[in-house]
Amino acid sequence: MLETSSRLLSLLALLQTRPAWTGSELAERLEVTTRTVRNDIDRLRELGYPVDAARGPAGHYRLGVGAKLPPLLLDDEEAVAVAVGLRTGAGVVGMADSSARALTKLEQVLPHRLQRQVNAIHRAMEKGPDNTGSNVEDPLIDSTVLTTVAACIRDEHYLRFDYEIPTGAMMRGAGSGRGAELPILVEPYRLVCWQRYWYLVARDEKGEWRTYRVDWMSLRMATGRRYQPRPMPSEDYTDFVLRDVASTGWQVHARITVFASADEVLSRIHAAVGMVEPIDDSTCVLVTGADSLEVIAVYIGMLSLDFHVDGPPELLTHLKTIGTRYLNAIS
Repeated sequence: MLETSSRLLSLLALLQTRPAWTGSELAERLEVTTRTVRNDIDRLRELGYPVDAARGPAGHYRLGVGAKLPPLLLDDEEAVAVAVGLRTGAGVVGMADSSARALTKLEQVLPHRLQRQVNAIHRAMEKGPDNTGSNVEDPLIDSTVLTTVAACIRDEHYLRFDYEIPTGAMMRGAGSGRGAELPILVEPYRLVCWQRYWYLVARDEKGEWRTYRVDWMSLRMATGRRYQPRPMPSEDYTDFVLRDVASTGWQVHARITVFASADEVLSRIHAAVGMVEPIDDSTCVLVTGADSLEVIAVYIGMLSLDFHVDGPPELLTHLKTIGTRYLNAIS
């Protein structure tokens, strides 16, 4: 059982994590009686923390408005998580320097015991290159762009921007957003970070869902206009990004008939590899893509299932080449 002072800090931390707690829930988490919880609540009030209490069947405790909380009330796991997150922060212009400054401030205010843990992680960790999949440099995002987009999502304001795919840029991770008519006006709903790319999920002026790479966006003047939210039915924005990028954002696309059920194929691939269309109980079609024919060939081989390539013709030629190469290796 925690000592009184430590228990009060733990109680205060719990009250910060969600809007309301019942006395029995707090007692269970702190491993004390509900009477002890009531006494500890009174002690917090004496120390100046406004803790509201509601009686009756739906009774609960709630941290009141204007509570002056101690800075960085972190337990061991939280301190470690913050330290690791700051140590590995990247992908946004200036984030590395900002993370270093924040980590220094964190170390200064933590108790000595947690300082030692955070310092140990900081000194023991090294961060490898983010982009290990190709020789293309990772895109860098201006933090002001992210904060502006996030504010528009929060305030339900239309977002206006120019969108241009750089000349000669690889289409990997492009998504369905295109910049044919500029500027673009959208209803922004969610920012998704995946595989070192930042995406905005939004509805375009036709009401269709699109993904836009944030590093290709140039923000225009704020509209200040609110839209009526029409979120996705499932609110599964990350899954939408995976499917959208898989179907549109590759240099090479392929359509492959697989002689197995759709469920079997889905159990063997990542959502980003492609989309599966069932035909019958023992056949389906895999629509996939990649930056090269070689990568698609690897995807197919990793299925360990019988298949037939419907296109493109270049993929058929490539499979014949590597098939001959494999046969020569065992002859």
